[in-house]
Amino acid sequence: MEIFIKIVQLLLSLSILVIVHEMGHFVAAKLFKTRVEKFYLFFDPWFSLFKFKKGETEYGVGWLPLGGYVKISGMIDESMDMEQLKQPPQPWEFRSKPAWQRLIIMLGGVSVNLLLAIVIYITLLVIWGDQYLPVSALKYGISVDSTGYQMGLRNGDNILSIDNKVVDDFASIPKTLVLEEAKTMQVMRNGEKVNIEIPKGFISKLIKYKLTDFISFRIPFVISSFSAGAPASKAGMLKGDYLLGINDTLHPYFIEFRKALQGYKNKEVSVSVLRGKDTLKLKISVPSTGLIGVYSKPPSDFLDFKEKSYTLFTAVPAGVVKAFEGVGNYIKSIKLLFSQEKAYESVGGFIAIGSIFPSTWDWQAFWHLTAFLSIMLAVLNVLPIPALDGGHVMFLLYEIIFRRKPSDKFIEYAQVVGMVILFGLLIFANGNDIMKLFR
Repeated sequence: MEIFIKIVQLLLSLSILVIVHEMGHFVAAKLFKTRVEKFYLFFDPWFSLFKFKKGETEYGVGWLPLGGYVKISGMIDESMDMEQLKQPPQPWEFRSKPAWQRLIIMLGGVSVNLLLAIVIYITLLVIWGDQYLPVSALKYGISVDSTGYQMGLRNGDNILSIDNKVVDDFASIPKTLVLEEAKTMQVMRNGEKVNIEIPKGFISKLIKYKLTDFISFRIPFVISSFSAGAPASKAGMLKGDYLLGINDTLHPYFIEFRKALQGYKNKEVSVSVLRGKDTLKLKISVPSTGLIGVYSKPPSDFLDFKEKSYTLFTAVPAGVVKAFEGVGNYIKSIKLLFSQEKAYESVGGFIAIGSIFPSTWDWQAFWHLTAFLSIMLAVLNVLPIPALDGGHVMFLLYEIIFRRKPSDKFIEYAQVVGMVILFGLLIFANGNDIMKLFR
């Protein structure tokens, strides 16, 4: 069921993005009285699932969910329909329009994708506001896994800055480390400021890593409730108990206690518990899952999260800033593919994209991810690769600057090359996904 929910969210999100993107081309073409022959969600080689014709345009849904398209008369596109170009140009055709109009038509898709992201962010801010955890609020410091340890961090460190620049939002630390290709990190450790030099090649390692795992915030492990038949409840633990450690070894924080417990599967241990002013030692048999059936009090009980509400008036500029920050960050992530060793191994396809959606339906998360994917689609589509919008834009800019249009035969060959590149990237990205399933 969890996989099904992820798939439905992915398909719904991609459908929205494809329709909006192609609508941008469609509206711009209609604005300049250019005929649009087809408007399709998904591709329709050989047959379509559904179609109807209204006016001069055929609308439909294809069976191959790899995107969508609008077929504009007199334009060399992915349909590779060259027959119409053998006929004399007609006033309603794309090729008959001035270069500046054709440029606007080609930029219509990415423009509305960016606009959609802005609208989504504005709406999210108005409805849910913004919440984040200031780095300065981490009163118990951080917890790190083996990757964070190799980087030089230690449990209990308090983060001060990255490359001597203060980062306010704790959740943005992993992203900042990677996208800014950080060289150093400053922390407070045992009352002293420590400068950590990030090992050479470590950013490449983080790119391929699930960033939310290597660093997290510490909170005490105070029991809020039990699962049905919990071993902890049978051992005599109560709500409000503070779990201190296992077998006389201190693990007074939630993540560290949980990790330590995994090393005692199918064994009996002594758990130190603080109840009021009394410290108790309770015997408990740890099952094969390494879980004892307890839930901790939420982080908000221990840490001061910041919340900010927005009116429509204040949400508009904030939404614009979020969208353009997203564009900048995604461009930086593309740059990393060329600047960091083996960063290409992190490239993913539909499985990777689908995996970022939550396993339960959450509208707030869904729209956040849709905004991110809309930005991603806009940036990727504007890359100067033939067969993408950016390829057409590149040729149009050449025409505008040099006042000479590339030949139809050249554009045809370029389109073929671009499609080969795109299919190669598609196979590579989804192949990466499949390989990761077997690692």
